[in-house]
Amino acid sequence: MKNSYPAALQELIDGLKQLPGIGGRTAERLALAMLKWPPENLHTLGQAVDNLLENLKQCRICGNLIDADTECQICTDKSRNKSQICVIEEITQLYIIEKSNSYRGLYHILGGKLSPLNNRTEADLNIAALTARIESGEVEELILALGNDVESRATAFMLADKYQQKVAKITALAQGLPAGANLNYADSATITAALSHRHSIND
Repeated sequence: MKNSYPAALQELIDGLKQLPGIGGRTAERLALAMLKWPPENLHTLGQAVDNLLENLKQCRICGNLIDADTECQICTDKSRNKSQICVIEEITQLYIIEKSNSYRGLYHILGGKLSPLNNRTEADLNIAALTARIESGEVEELILALGNDVESRATAFMLADKYQQKVAKITALAQGLPAGANLNYADSATITAALSHRHSIND
């Protein structure tokens, strides 16, 4: 094509298009704006992206992001309620709940949800580690803080069925979230209300 971008610039545009909410035109604008940055700024950004996989690890207990290959601050915090585990789909939801200051238990990050259409099964989720935590005997309540879409609800019911004989109490968030939505779009007040009025998933 006569007016195609140089290969290096097109590669950057294609990379930016993979980010959530970034379409082709937005990716072009961002890439062209970055051309105006001082070289040191571009180098710093590139280094930060480069370091992501090398420097970020996951907590061996819950799956949270950490800097070193150990456990996260939440799992090692002795003031947290170790009898409660809040199960969430993604790491971003942990930070959203923490900002609400309405929960003092522990977390477990599944890394997604069941999705038969995308060939995502139980084996693709961080469930083996959750089973090990539950079998330790410390967990009294499992809070399934999953979304309201069909796949999230199916995941919640699968977990409830799997652990109903192993945990005294299995609860789900109260209906404060819009149908089809998840915790990524909830504000602190909504999360607090949903946690405070959680109910047995079998009700």
